[in-house]
Amino acid sequence: TDVFVELDERAQIANRAKADLFISIHANSTAAGHKGTTTSGTETYTLGMHRAAENLEVAKRENTVITLENNFEQKYEGFDPKSSESYIIFELMQDQNMAASVSLAKEIQKQFRTTAKRTDRGVHQAGLLVLARTSMPAVLVELGYINNRTEEKYMNSKEGIAALSKSIYNAIVAYKK
Repeated sequence: TDVFVELDERAQIANRAKADLFISIHANSTAAGHKGTTTSGTETYTLGMHRAAENLEVAKRENTVITLENNFEQKYEGFDPKSSESYIIFELMQDQNMAASVSLAKEIQKQFRTTAKRTDRGVHQAGLLVLARTSMPAVLVELGYINNRTEEKYMNSKEGIAALSKSIYNAIVAYKK
């Protein structure tokens, strides 16, 4: 269906499913959405480093409630929300997810260049809310500019859909190797 899913819920769906990857797919637009822009190309975003530190602070605050649960030590496999060591492990996981996210993003952009023959606008880091609460490697992909008539037509064509989706698929396969 074509329904709006809130940004936080998108991450929570992936977290609940214990997903291996989180890929949020979007169509880009220039500021003010000027119809007929000539701006074109694909780009992929990962969570910015400033947000990784924020994730840690949020986790510290929110994780203390587990102490109210029965058998939280067993349920959360020894995680102690008051222990520095638990958060060192959390930071290592965040760093691994960050590195894996960048690796996946680079592979996606490579596939867009080679498979779909799209203009590569690069890999960027930003504090995007849709990526901020994921517990796995996560990227946000911009397929092209919806207010560029040529790109809009391409993204809506059978050929464009096939090439863009094949690029993402190929990137996942290459990333897993």
